[in-house]
Amino acid sequence: MHTDYTLFQGWLEEKNVTDIQIIDISDISVDMEAFIIGTASNERLAKAAAEFVEEKAELAGFTLRGREGRHDSKWILLDFGEAVVHIFQEEERRNYNLEKLWIDGKIITKENL
Repeated sequence: MHTDYTLFQGWLEEKNVTDIQIIDISDISVDMEAFIIGTASNERLAKAAAEFVEEKAELAGFTLRGREGRHDSKWILLDFGEAVVHIFQEEERRNYNLEKLWIDGKIITKENL
């Protein structure tokens, strides 16, 4: 993995997004390096966190390629090319369980960079 995706973790934490996981999928995906997954306690927080991450990522040199779920913020996806940020509300996160789907990826923490 070439980029420090813990930047995204920090931005999400600033907006009170919890249970943040960074999954390195660079060995199992051709197009992406990482999924950053977090849980927002409500729709308003999810929208605010997504807008904040978009702003901070742009300032850090990331280009937003796509956005899904802005109007239905139970799951907001921000596609930055090499990294995709998923902001879920709790029930949606349990339902989709991306961590299980991408179990072959490596969990990244600030400590193991």
